[in-house]
Amino acid sequence: MAYLIYKKSEKYLFIAMRLLILLMLFVNCPQVKGEKEIVSKARKPNIIYILTDDLGYGDISAYNPLSKIQTSYIDKLSSEGIIFTDAHASASVCTPSRYGILTGRYCWRSQLPLGNLRGYGRALIEPKRKTVATLLKENGYATGVVGKWHLGLNWAIKDGHKTVFNEQDTQVNEYGHVQDMNPIHIDFTKKPEDGPLNHGFDYSYILPASLDMPPYCFLENDSLTSIPSDYTSGNELNTGYTDAFWRPGIMAPGFQFDQVLPTIKNKALEFIKNNAETKQPFFLYFSLTAPHTPWMPSTEFINKASAGSYGDYVKMVDQVVGDVLKVIDKVGIKDNTLVIFTSDNGPYWTPALAEKYNHKAVGELRGMKGDIWEGGHRVPFIASWPGTIPSSTISSALTALTHLFATIADILNVAVNPDEAEDSYSILPILLGKSDMVKEQEAIVHQSSKGLFAIRQGDWKLIRKRGSGGFSVPQFYDPKEGEPKGQLYNLKDDIGESNNLYDINYNKLSDLNALLTKIKNK
Repeated sequence: MAYLIYKKSEKYLFIAMRLLILLMLFVNCPQVKGEKEIVSKARKPNIIYILTDDLGYGDISAYNPLSKIQTSYIDKLSSEGIIFTDAHASASVCTPSRYGILTGRYCWRSQLPLGNLRGYGRALIEPKRKTVATLLKENGYATGVVGKWHLGLNWAIKDGHKTVFNEQDTQVNEYGHVQDMNPIHIDFTKKPEDGPLNHGFDYSYILPASLDMPPYCFLENDSLTSIPSDYTSGNELNTGYTDAFWRPGIMAPGFQFDQVLPTIKNKALEFIKNNAETKQPFFLYFSLTAPHTPWMPSTEFINKASAGSYGDYVKMVDQVVGDVLKVIDKVGIKDNTLVIFTSDNGPYWTPALAEKYNHKAVGELRGMKGDIWEGGHRVPFIASWPGTIPSSTISSALTALTHLFATIADILNVAVNPDEAEDSYSILPILLGKSDMVKEQEAIVHQSSKGLFAIRQGDWKLIRKRGSGGFSVPQFYDPKEGEPKGQLYNLKDDIGESNNLYDINYNKLSDLNALLTKIKNK
């Protein structure tokens, strides 16, 4: 069952196949509960977010029939629930996307208006900002985060180093937020002053940032499991941020890069098993470190796909998803568990890699991770909740990962305060098959790694400047006299963003420009 926005002849074929399967399943499908029944259930649903790192829209075989990677477990999850074809991360890189997922608001409203944090960056989520974990904890849930954090930690500063934030070896943005710093100023014998436990999580087992960013260590319940006293000179530094690349930096003794994914998987399974034994509902934010670099698949996954070590690593991710689904079933909580599967942004998959392996990690989309084009922020998004979400459903509704906050609040029948999650709107009616659009959503806003903005409303997308604004060339382009100053695309007719209508449809350009300004000033 594969579906992706593809060439028209292929598109209609796969739509027909999927519709036939849906028709066959319809007779035997259990009746979907109404919204009031859901929020009044005697037992609240367990909720599991599976967030992959840099997974492409076209990597998954359920989305892309021509993928060089067969993702059987993810495909199975999609057949048991709903698959969204037009879902978007709130930004094209890690930190801002994750901020949006947990808080329900665009990261450019925070002290990080663009770009990423590194492993020594300060905590980004504001002290009193409600997260989805806080919301669930207040409503009786046990909450846990396992895996990649990448939202900053307030590492303890050594005595006598308190002026560090004014020194040249500290990266401070215009808002005064520390995005990175020299670890010589950090006292690793002390617990960080701000971590996941300060933001609604009862339990945490995390890596500070991406697996290719120091410090290379784990923290459990905001305390280091081992002090990072060793050093790595990095690996495959000349690969262009691909393959088994990681940066030089300090690490915990015995830290093994290829064991990180298995380690966090086991911690996630342990959390599920332990909490399944109680009557308390639980929330697990399982944030994978893969398939972000370093691409280090375990031996049993080597040559299991046809897209190099990246493809093999995606196969390993698929197995991790399968292991989670098996445990949910084994401990008897499948029917009362909502599973959300998605990615924080698009893949880091260059044109050279696409040509080398004949694998389109973004399908027919343009661009990649970091970019303002669709390949940077359109992500796979699947939701499963047996007996509540109809199985084998496809939704073309325009939606965003920021909407998860309001959706969870809607499931719990809890009101969201006006100063919370201001960019989040419930998609529960879509999940239940009662709507084909996000009713309160006026538009969604995209942002690239370099801070380039775009707005999407219906079929239309406006990008205020030229270029990718991210990793693809050109990042920015100064138009010559008479050339369009920005980009305007009708995605219904031009999913590859190749036909720029910026100077042709002035009314649409003007309306979207005004709307983007309105949302940014909200």
